[in-house]
Amino acid sequence: MEIKGASLDLYNEDLAPAKVRNWGPFSIFNVWTSDVHSLWGYYLAASLFLFCGGFVNFIVAIGIGSLVIYALMNLVGYAGVKTGVPYPVLARASFGIWGANLPALVRAVVACFWYGAQTSAASGAIVALLIRSESFAQFHRDVHFLGHSGLEVICFVVIWALQLLIIQKGMETVRRFQDWAGPAVWVMMLILAIYLCVKSGSFAFSSDIPLEVLLEKTKDAGVPGTPGSWTSLFAVAAIWVTYFSALYLNFCDFSRYAPDKAAVRTGNLWGLPVNLVLFSMVAGVTTIAAYDVYGEVLLHPDQISAKFDSWFLALLAALTFAVATLGINVVANFVSPAFDFANVFPRAIDFKKGGYIAAFIALVLYPFAPWEGSAASFVGIIGATMGPILGVMLVDYYLIRKGEIDVEALYREDGEFRFQGGWHVNALIAAGIGALFSSILPNLTNWLPAWWGIYGWFFGVAIAGVIYYVLRSLAPGVKVSGAKA
Repeated sequence: MEIKGASLDLYNEDLAPAKVRNWGPFSIFNVWTSDVHSLWGYYLAASLFLFCGGFVNFIVAIGIGSLVIYALMNLVGYAGVKTGVPYPVLARASFGIWGANLPALVRAVVACFWYGAQTSAASGAIVALLIRSESFAQFHRDVHFLGHSGLEVICFVVIWALQLLIIQKGMETVRRFQDWAGPAVWVMMLILAIYLCVKSGSFAFSSDIPLEVLLEKTKDAGVPGTPGSWTSLFAVAAIWVTYFSALYLNFCDFSRYAPDKAAVRTGNLWGLPVNLVLFSMVAGVTTIAAYDVYGEVLLHPDQISAKFDSWFLALLAALTFAVATLGINVVANFVSPAFDFANVFPRAIDFKKGGYIAAFIALVLYPFAPWEGSAASFVGIIGATMGPILGVMLVDYYLIRKGEIDVEALYREDGEFRFQGGWHVNALIAAGIGALFSSILPNLTNWLPAWWGIYGWFFGVAIAGVIYYVLRSLAPGVKVSGAKA
């Protein structure tokens, strides 16, 4: 749609409502294959398997969590289909035309951190392969700079640069890349599972990992209860739901390119509950088989592939894991900050420049490797504020505005979303109080129960959403937009 009277401080072509809508169910499905099928996604699924104490418990907990994820992503996705706008622009409806920069930058900061972390994980898979050669292993041991081995730095920079090539032509290139990257990882995961099952001489859904081993592996995770208990299963489902907290906010960055709600719903159905459960099953089977073969719990797929006798299989695994991690980086950690930074300065920053900024920040962070130290908890605190932001946005869109937004007003400085000088105080208060209970108190004090942090994201969504609804209901002359998107 054409935007009349748009402010140049709020509008550019990348932030405008989507005109080309060619992301069908398969492309939506591969948003999720790209997001989950990574080293970190496998590591999380394999780790959660340990908390469940058994395969049936694992599938039940993951299945329940996946259904919750599916429902939430549909809510966010439908808003993207109807309005056609990216996350930071949609946030203007609840936070104000300038206030939306705050939730946008929160999402961008988290994305930049994980951009570096995922790139480091992908390059690590390549390093693990190369040091099978004695010459590379010696170089790895003897040459160091920027706080890393020379081999690690070279692999990181190469992987970092390859990601920039993917986005040279914008979102269409992203779609094409993920449409083959996601399925490729599925093939490699199946090869990994089959290889280990053949080597172990059995295919098992039941785990024979001793309880004492499970207790040792999970003792520092902060999950209440013993593996297999109800408290552990609820915690597993909650952690699985929380893992997607960033994409709940910016899934509309992708769904805006879908032709209708049916495409989003179908893509989400296959990409979330179906794909997530099957992927988790493969992770569980692989973890069991790896224990039977190697006699130890191996949660990282690159740790498993490093033990392969076949150099060819190790090569195939390393390359696939690298591609998988590039996939999640592009989906979860490139697209979002690209739009988020563009939203702050639309006159000077477009989608590509916003993505370059995110990549540059990740590169600058690499020598310090904050994802390996205490700074990770700091980003975790910031990341937990995404729950309250989602609570405010969902209540505003579905309960206050009944799914009706004047899209053109999102790009005007003098429209209904100006609120208090461009900032919506009610939204900021609600999100701030929600963040207090979702991240600040659980992480910086001992005032709340130890288990609170596991469910902090949920508390943030609920508390912020309720407070925002009450404040909006009490506000005099609340205007609900009547113009259809």
